[in-house]
Amino acid sequence: MSDVRALPVPEGLEGMRVDAGLARLLGLSRTVVASLAESGAVLVDGSPVGKSDRLAAGSWLEVSLTDPQRPAAVRAEPVTGLRVLHDDADLVVVDKPVGVAAHPSPGWTGPTVLGGLAAAGIQVADSGAAERHGVVHRLDVGTSGLMAVAKSQRGYAALKRAFRDRTVAKHYRALVQGHPDPTRGTIDAPIDRHPAHDWRFAVVAGGKPSVTHYEVIEAFPAASLCDVTLETGRTHQIRVHFAALRHPCCGDLTYGADPALAKRLGLDRQWLHAARLGFPHPVDDHWVEFTSPDPDDLRRALDVLAAQA
Repeated sequence: MSDVRALPVPEGLEGMRVDAGLARLLGLSRTVVASLAESGAVLVDGSPVGKSDRLAAGSWLEVSLTDPQRPAAVRAEPVTGLRVLHDDADLVVVDKPVGVAAHPSPGWTGPTVLGGLAAAGIQVADSGAAERHGVVHRLDVGTSGLMAVAKSQRGYAALKRAFRDRTVAKHYRALVQGHPDPTRGTIDAPIDRHPAHDWRFAVVAGGKPSVTHYEVIEAFPAASLCDVTLETGRTHQIRVHFAALRHPCCGDLTYGADPALAKRLGLDRQWLHAARLGFPHPVDDHWVEFTSPDPDDLRRALDVLAAQA
């Protein structure tokens, strides 16, 4: 059984190698894309391509991912840059680097948070689907920052309840193109899979209710740095909502970011970071809160903007 994804090559991937471009576009590792290409599972305009072939903007891609329904096993593997900020009997809080998935999934052979925890000898709860035990919320592979993972059934139930009841404080920092007007506001727009391109999401009538609050905290000539909080936790929510405002996250080529600006800022992913996470602790409901500084690549992009300003 296979999952076929068909999509056009965006302008930002013009001239890139197949393995590098598709890894960036689909959130897969370059190793996975190279393996798919070698097996003939990657077609451009109907013809198989190799991993080192170059992409042309506007060409039509077809990628076949095999066994999409089969759960992937957690593989204990040290993860470079994964920091454990808190560890007790009920939960662990980590600072996830970019390029790391929350848990295994079909087609992904790169590092995972669960694999990194297993390698560190940290046993998580066996609640939830087999491939995502203990995970109650996720970050995209291309998004860095804070995640909480349950280690006990009590922790899992309490964290699930906190997210459901919206008693979790999730603050993101997002560098978006242009200047949102007003500089402080709420985006209340339903999200679902894009009606024509189901490999991404969009604001869609009849979609799942989705609410994002934002405030511009620093403005540059070409972009704005925003503090963003979520009432809901839809897949790609921040990225989709800002793209709908025509202010996509800088570097987010999947959702319409300017590739020239991304190149100027040295970005090869969306400028989006889960910077603060707070919630009632599962044992006695006392408030716990954690923070994460901007990673080096995001900080360098801000330095470039500041210097140009």
